[in-house]
Amino acid sequence: MSAGTGTSPSPGGTPGRAGEDDVLLRVRGLEVHFPIKKGVLLDRTVGHVRAVDGVDLDLRRGQTYGLVGESGCGKSTLGRALLRLEEPTAGSVELDGQDVLALGREELRGLRRRMQMVFQDPMSSLDPRQSVESILTEPLRAHGVPGGRAAWHARVLELLEVVGLPASAAARYPHEFSGGQRQRIGIARAVALSPDLVVADEPVSALDVSVQAQVVNLLEELQDRLGLTYLVIAHDLAVVRHISDVVGVMYLGVVVEQAPSDELYANPLHPYTLSLMSAIPVPDPEVEDSRERILLTGDLPSPADPPSGCRFHTRCPFRQATRCDDEVPRPRELAPGHVVACHWAEDVRDGRVRAASSAHDPTAVREDQAPAAT
Repeated sequence: MSAGTGTSPSPGGTPGRAGEDDVLLRVRGLEVHFPIKKGVLLDRTVGHVRAVDGVDLDLRRGQTYGLVGESGCGKSTLGRALLRLEEPTAGSVELDGQDVLALGREELRGLRRRMQMVFQDPMSSLDPRQSVESILTEPLRAHGVPGGRAAWHARVLELLEVVGLPASAAARYPHEFSGGQRQRIGIARAVALSPDLVVADEPVSALDVSVQAQVVNLLEELQDRLGLTYLVIAHDLAVVRHISDVVGVMYLGVVVEQAPSDELYANPLHPYTLSLMSAIPVPDPEVEDSRERILLTGDLPSPADPPSGCRFHTRCPFRQATRCDDEVPRPRELAPGHVVACHWAEDVRDGRVRAASSAHDPTAVREDQAPAAT
């Protein structure tokens, strides 16, 4: 996407699916740790909340990467860290080969026009004291887009048309719109500078179900029209499946499984992914009644004190004592683009291990260890 205000694709990129080597955003070993302070003056650091704890991912140009996981797993912190709205503790973030974390304040300001964000709550992310025209003009003014008021007004009308709102909306205020319309305004603001990358943090979770599909369809239309690359953060796996080319599953600060969308939904291999999939309702009563569910026990552990070994072992229905408790699983590619961080992923895939029989028996059973039938 060009840096100007037009809505045509950039000369260097093409809308739609990306090429294998066309990486727009490369993330390696990203960490975001928040200090835990104590003392009268909060001057003593007694630990850290490890919100993001070593994440690798690639976003290819024109691609949508869906990031899913429970609340508190670090998804939103990761999205904000990519744009340096949160300062990472360690790791690297490169946009088109440029080191985002090494940039000074002014350099980062210039790069931010290529990286924008759509926030979860459209009401709280829009200034209620500003008209829609002022909201959409603000990024143009802040980044010194040339042309003055007349050009900015024309751009506002163009943006409203792009997101399906009438020109009369420019003179109105956020409280005069529905939730779905406010999210359209937030999306218009995000694409006002013709960015390359848009991070959408739970963009439909605050909306009615009937409106969610409209906003998702709008995001897809804008991707095709403007050649955008998306990181979509969500907890709704149905939404992620519809919009994403690649899906990453995040648990307690780390990505435990990643694969092309169709592959992940057809062949989930990490126990956490399997549990998330089993919670999705099936619209066929017979299938819904007969399918096996994988229920997680216990709460999400604290990111200030994550479990040793595999972080999921305290809730995992496939846990095998000692190795899961003590050894951190190494991510492995088990199919093209399908990377899993689980000691037993191959056994799960081949049916050589089954889930624990009950919450009182937290250790899974391997087929080669199961007692013989009597």
